Amino acid sequence: MTAVDRAVERGGRPKRTVKVVAVRSALTAWLGRPLADFHLLLAIFGLLTVLGLVMVLSASAPGEVADGASAYSVFQKQLLYVAVGAILFLVVLRVPLRTIRQSSMMAMLACVVMLGLVLTPLGTVAGGAQSWFTVGPVSFQPIEAAKLAMALWGAHVLVTKRALLDQYRHLLVPVVPVALLVFALVMLQPDLGGTITLGVVLISLMWFVGAPMRLFGVMAIGAAASAAVLAVGATYRLERVLTYLDPDKDPTGAGLQARQAMFALAEGGFFGKGLTNGSSKWRYLPNVHSDFIFAVIGEELGFIGCLLVLGLFALLAVVGLRIAARNTDPWIRLVSATLTVWLVAQAAINIGYVVRLLPVTGITLPMISSGGTSIVTTMVVFGILANCARHEPEAVSALRSLGPGRVGGVLKLPAPEAYKPPPKRRPVRPSPPPRSRKAAPPPVDERRMAGRHAPPSEYRRRDSRRATQDRSRRRDGR
Repeated sequence: MTAVDRAVERGGRPKRTVKVVAVRSALTAWLGRPLADFHLLLAIFGLLTVLGLVMVLSASAPGEVADGASAYSVFQKQLLYVAVGAILFLVVLRVPLRTIRQSSMMAMLACVVMLGLVLTPLGTVAGGAQSWFTVGPVSFQPIEAAKLAMALWGAHVLVTKRALLDQYRHLLVPVVPVALLVFALVMLQPDLGGTITLGVVLISLMWFVGAPMRLFGVMAIGAAASAAVLAVGATYRLERVLTYLDPDKDPTGAGLQARQAMFALAEGGFFGKGLTNGSSKWRYLPNVHSDFIFAVIGEELGFIGCLLVLGLFALLAVVGLRIAARNTDPWIRLVSATLTVWLVAQAAINIGYVVRLLPVTGITLPMISSGGTSIVTTMVVFGILANCARHEPEAVSALRSLGPGRVGGVLKLPAPEAYKPPPKRRPVRPSPPPRSRKAAPPPVDERRMAGRHAPPSEYRRRDSRRATQDRSRRRDGR
């Protein structure tokens, strides 16, 4: 009996049932295609890029005009960084993943050196933190590259040692000591938001590699203790925590951003005021085009716009974890899952403090907030994820047998390489053969050998006595 017949028997509406079944079947068939994840990731990437450019232009123009600058000054910089990120996206998409993995160690070393140099007079102070390198009109933060390098290098180390990860010294060393060194260098800037996202990367690596749960308990206790010490150790951090607990205590000072962000979201309603019609960006809300751009989205595009952003990042989480699940290379699995959690967690933290669920930490909204280093690094991450999607076994088989397809043909992407398990390592020093010893003689079954050529034993004596007694009884009986 078909689904339509069952619906008719139950008194349902067969037309609607047919449509639902048809849509579900078509969606299931499309998601089962070899390059479905790759195409979905490209769609998410394109939509977030366009939405980010539009919202940066809408949020930054009034403030730039009020300062006497061009209304397009921030937008032009963002457009330039997006162009650079798009070029790097295509480059990373063409580079073999084996090459990216092999260069991860040098990338991690370079990032540690840059994090040390940014604390010297070579670094530039901006926003109360010495975390920038400035070369002419161009500035960048090494912490963004360090997050990506930590994910790639940490996955390389853990996958290389995966046969020994049941031992804590192999699980923790050298990933955790290097991560703690990076944490210390970032907190010396100081940059609490960068430290939090680095912690997300480290926890993701440990989670997806299968670390024991007791380790996460220890890490949670350490993170809570560190957060308490850091919050008390700096005045501005303590103000953020107190403002989060009571934003109405200082409405025109420390609580201004949180209050104005909630007002902007409330005024947006369900459909919003319309693009460029928001009032919060007229200097009512500080950092409106970077940290608090989600409030502008809520005010101008309403609940529908906020739902669109949340839906895109939720879809990114599903697609990224699906890429990790469908791959066979353990390094690709670990990298794609870690990068996905990093981007989605960063978006959740940004949206969380905009809607007053979390204290303000200064973390940008990926692909949407303005910021050169952030947008370029995020686009590189999307390039690596797209490259991982093309290395799924079914995608590799389809691309190598049927050709690059439409997208691959337009972008002139090379065919990905099939995964080859690493050969089993031979021991460096083979163990010496055991010394020649004479094998011990097998145990003699003396019951079986009794009466033949076995030496006298208790069994033979016992049997001999029994035989003698039997003969004597037979003679007496006669």
